[in-house]
Amino acid sequence: MRQPCRAAESLLPVALLLFALLLSAACGSRLPESHFTARRPAPTADGPPIRIGIITSATSPVGGAAFTGPRDGAQAYFAALNARGGLDGRRVEVLTCDDGGSGVGNNACVHELVDEAKVFALVATTAFDYAGAPRVAAAGVPDIGGQPIGPAYDTYPHLYGIYGSSAPRTGEPGWGGVLYGGTEVYRWFKRELGARTAAVVAYNQADSARYAAYVERGLRTEGYRVVGAQVDFALPNYRAVAADLREQGVDVVFDALDTHGNAQLCEAMDAVGVRVTAKVTNVQNWNEGVPRDFKDAPRCRNALWATGASRNHDETSHPAVREFRDAMGDRPLSQWALEGWAAAMWFTDAARSCAGAGLTRACVERFLDRPEGYTARGLLLPAVFRRLPEPPKTSRTCLSVARWQDGRGWVTQGGDMERNCATVPQLGYRP
Repeated sequence: MRQPCRAAESLLPVALLLFALLLSAACGSRLPESHFTARRPAPTADGPPIRIGIITSATSPVGGAAFTGPRDGAQAYFAALNARGGLDGRRVEVLTCDDGGSGVGNNACVHELVDEAKVFALVATTAFDYAGAPRVAAAGVPDIGGQPIGPAYDTYPHLYGIYGSSAPRTGEPGWGGVLYGGTEVYRWFKRELGARTAAVVAYNQADSARYAAYVERGLRTEGYRVVGAQVDFALPNYRAVAADLREQGVDVVFDALDTHGNAQLCEAMDAVGVRVTAKVTNVQNWNEGVPRDFKDAPRCRNALWATGASRNHDETSHPAVREFRDAMGDRPLSQWALEGWAAAMWFTDAARSCAGAGLTRACVERFLDRPEGYTARGLLLPAVFRRLPEPPKTSRTCLSVARWQDGRGWVTQGGDMERNCATVPQLGYRP
């Protein structure tokens, strides 16, 4: 079972320079309930190809290719599906739209795909600013397996994030505007690696510092001694920060930095001789680009750990992972790409559940709303949508963990993710 909201490290699976934008994307104004009941006609079983839309911030303020993994994974899945004859004999037509990482662009993509192209559903949405989320909800278009960069997937009906949600989703984020995340990541490093002193490195920028404060709160809840460190955003002195980490005897390092800042911090840590048990990164950086991004920090690079809610894309012993990797071809491999593949599979399984009854959005959403958690053939921890009236104070949460090792890639740690679990407290925050 997943926690009501994602763990602190998973709240922001992108560069953290603009934390407020990432957490507040697409909050919008609350829509009346009547807006949520509208449905557009869906293709019949004997109709034309099934149109699916994918909205991606392929170009965005955080740089090219930062958000394209889920799109690439979903496209690979649908290409393989069509090569096998399609969805119950019908071809899936995939329409993509780059929103440019802006709210205006996102609304334009929603208009293009939902209003003009009349797609049946959206899949693997990965939007820097999901400003069009209220319009998707009002149109009754299922949005399946999107990346919850902002609070939209814990706010609106018809939106189904890749990790599930327990929030009511009636037009207001979480419960009364409060979202919740668990402390399972911090619990894991303390329990499995014996970590006791944790550093949280952030920019001296309000949004980065706010996220760092949330991480520090979770660490203290799990009994860590916490060392806070700030980097000047305009004139960063990473060596001074690294030297302080060494003097403080830090075991594990978390951060509120972007990928470039992480690489510079790692270089400084290597330069001053910092040795940590783990340098924890997020799921968006769980990719094959580590040797390139951290090329000048070999010691720190081999101390990189990542956590998430999906099976390690380098876990080639698992048949569903092998199928994903084979279908990806020359596309970059990453955890987000695997989750995009799983999102496309989720839609396909939901659509197949309608066989005999006719493919309708209502039928697809009945599959998405079922009480059994969805695992995408073992690629995801069970994702479920529960709509609890009150947030639970604790939740039993499982975790996927991997460590980078040169020559081996990302190596799964802690055993199978379905058994790598703990009951942890849920901490509230306002997006």
